[in-house]
Amino acid sequence: MAQDAGWGGGAYGGAYGGAPYGGSPYGVPPGWGGWVPPPKPGVIPLAPLKLGDLLGGAFSTMGRYWKQLFGMAAALYGGAALLMVVAVAVAYSAVADHLERVVSLSYDEEALSSDVVPLVVSGAVLLLLGIVVMALVSGLMYAAVPAVLQEAVLGRPVSFGTVWRRAWSRVTPVIGTVLLTALIAVVPVILLMVAFIAVMVSLLTMESGGAGAATAIGLGVLGALLTGPLAVWLWIKFCLAPAVVVFEGQGPLAALRRSSQLVRGDWWRIFGITLLAGAMAAAAGYVIQMPFSILGMFPGVIGTSSMGDDPSTAAVLVAVSGYLVATLLGQLVSQIISTTFPQLVVGLLYVDRRIRTENLGPVLAEAAGPPQQSPPPYGGGAHL
Repeated sequence: MAQDAGWGGGAYGGAYGGAPYGGSPYGVPPGWGGWVPPPKPGVIPLAPLKLGDLLGGAFSTMGRYWKQLFGMAAALYGGAALLMVVAVAVAYSAVADHLERVVSLSYDEEALSSDVVPLVVSGAVLLLLGIVVMALVSGLMYAAVPAVLQEAVLGRPVSFGTVWRRAWSRVTPVIGTVLLTALIAVVPVILLMVAFIAVMVSLLTMESGGAGAATAIGLGVLGALLTGPLAVWLWIKFCLAPAVVVFEGQGPLAALRRSSQLVRGDWWRIFGITLLAGAMAAAAGYVIQMPFSILGMFPGVIGTSSMGDDPSTAAVLVAVSGYLVATLLGQLVSQIISTTFPQLVVGLLYVDRRIRTENLGPVLAEAAGPPQQSPPPYGGGAHL
C-alpha cells in the first residue's frame, strides 16, 4: 500500500496470522483473561490513542530524539535569524544616510522622495526575503517532524542526516500544502481588515455622514462572523495534510483530500487536542521567553542611559543591541518549542486516525518486528 511505504509495511497479514491484540501473535504471553496489551515498540502503543498517549508520545519523542528535532529546529531557525540579521545590516549600510536624514527631520518638515524611496524599497526587499526564508524553514520543519516520528513510532534510531535528507526531499510539496491550507484563513482576515478600515473611515467622516462606512462595517463584521468558523473547520479538516505528504509521499492536493478523509467523523476531538497542544506550546514558549526579555532589559537600560540628548540612529541601535540579542535568543528557543510540540501531536493524530479507521496497528507491529522475549517471571524454568 502506498500509504504504508513510509514504514515499509503492507496489508496486514503474514507473520501474525490475523489476530491483532490477543493470544501470541506479538510474541508475549497472554495476561489475565487472555488479554494482551497492544505492542509498544516506540513512543506510543500501537492501538487507538487516548489523550495521554498522544501527549506522552509527543514528550517521549522530544526526549528520545531531541538531537534530531531540536538540532534541526535550531539550525533552521538560527540560520534564518542569522541570515535576516545580515540582510538587515546590509540594508542599513545601504540606506543609513537616507534613514538619518528622515529621522532628523522636524515635525514641520517633509521627507524628500529621494530619501523615502530607498527606505521603502529596502523594507520591501527585507519583507520579501523574510517571507521566503520563513516559508522554507517552516516547510522543512513540517517535513522533519513527521520524518522523525516515522521512526519514533517503531522505536528505531534515526540520524540527523537521514532526517535532513527526508525533509529536504519533501519540502516543496509540504510548503505547497501549508500554503494551500493557510489560504483558507485569508477571507476572514480580509473581512476583518475591511471592517477595521471602515471603522476608521467612519470615525473620520462621522460629521459628514458615514452611511457607506456603516454598511461596510456591518458587512465586514457579519462576513467575519460567518466565515471565521468555516475557516477553523477547514483548517482542522486539512491539518493532517503535511503529515500525509511525508508519510505517504502524496502531493499537496492529494494530501488535502486524504486529510479530509482521515479527519471525517472525528473533527471535534482533533480540534480539541490540536487546540490544547497549541496552548501548551504557547504557554511554554512564553515562560521560556520571559527570562531572556528580563535579562535583556539590563544592558538596554545601561546603554540608553549613557546616550546624549540627541543620539544618532546608530548609537540607539548599539545601545539596545543587548536587549535585541536577548529577545532574539528567547524567541528562537520559544519558536523551537512552539513549532515542534504541536506538530508531533498532529503527526500522532494522523497515526491514531489510521489505526482507528484502517487497522494500521498490526502493519506497524509487523514493520517493527517481534518484541524481545522477557525472562519467565519468578525464575520459571530454572532447575532447583
